[in-house]
Amino acid sequence: MKRPKKIFTSESVGEGHPDKLCDQISDAVLDACLRDDSSSHVACETFASNALILIGGEITTNTFVDVQQIARDIARDIGYTNAEFGLDCDSMAVINMIHNQSPDIAQGVKGSGLQEFAGQQGAGDQGMMFGFACSETPELMPAPIMYAHAVLKKAAALRKSKQIDWLRPDSKTQITVEYEGFKPIRIKTVVLSHQHNPTPSYSLIKNTLIEEIIKPVLEPSGLLDNDTEFFINPTGRFVIGGPAGDTGLTGRKIIVDTYGGMGRHGGGAFSGKDPSKVDRSAAYMARYVAKNIVAAGFAERCEVQFAYAIGVPFPISVRVDTFGTETVPEEKIEKAIEKSFDLSPAGIIKALDLYKPVYQKTSIYGHFGKPEFTWEKTDKTEELKKNIG
Repeated sequence: MKRPKKIFTSESVGEGHPDKLCDQISDAVLDACLRDDSSSHVACETFASNALILIGGEITTNTFVDVQQIARDIARDIGYTNAEFGLDCDSMAVINMIHNQSPDIAQGVKGSGLQEFAGQQGAGDQGMMFGFACSETPELMPAPIMYAHAVLKKAAALRKSKQIDWLRPDSKTQITVEYEGFKPIRIKTVVLSHQHNPTPSYSLIKNTLIEEIIKPVLEPSGLLDNDTEFFINPTGRFVIGGPAGDTGLTGRKIIVDTYGGMGRHGGGAFSGKDPSKVDRSAAYMARYVAKNIVAAGFAERCEVQFAYAIGVPFPISVRVDTFGTETVPEEKIEKAIEKSFDLSPAGIIKALDLYKPVYQKTSIYGHFGKPEFTWEKTDKTEELKKNIG
């Protein structure tokens, strides 16, 4: 039976987007803490507007972190070296409003809260987290979000190498993919908005972005065709950008950070949070579990949900949804997960080696689908097969 055709759209934003500027600063602060003190507790938020960077949150650490210098270095690396671009890394104001973590939260995380959990590391907050994997791409990620990230990576490379010297740092894209069932069959629409200098004509901008960025990235997929539509800087002009054009805030691009809207999201942002916060660490573990389930051949698509209570050292629920693609019953998969993975906060941190300062690298172009991260390994497939029962 032929499956019905449907479309799905995902977006990505470039490293110069104001929200992503903030994510990178928050995660760079986290990395600086963990680099010298792996027991640091960090919840760092960044706000960017015009010529101001405000860094706040709760941090408990035994090391000194120069947040002023971190913010300036991140802005410089992105390309914010001139106020005309939306921010000047040298002249911008950086305000530090960081304070210590609440002792009420700390006692639950450290296992000094409820007597029944004494000595065990508890979750840093309540909440639910989701992980997702599917067989659409080699990374076992949804195609629309992976293509969207790839387009902006290409744009950043050409901008930073000066091969397209009129591009400025801010950018965003959307990719609409047409599906037959769960199989991508064509790219229907590409939207790319990229900040630029005021001098190039619109026709030059449109032609360059299509021919030098979009097509080299997407043509290898075989999904572009003569009917694919391109919308380039749809307003006709994108000169004012960055924090001068739009206020930035840490944690405001959670769908860009995960699966592009394909698969649920628990609502918790990632950047600026140390791994005791299950908003982040359990979402990484949920991706790890879901990816191993798909890699093991138990399903073509898999979504895993965990739920935690603050101070409690184990998940209060584990759920699997395979969207009708499973090769073994979902109940058996759920039981195999609990046998194969330690889902306690301490177990997650140990299994994924989350005290390492790797977080700034996660803050752009998504937290998933990148082989350098521990939660992208598929080393649990044989154990899952053994425990499937």
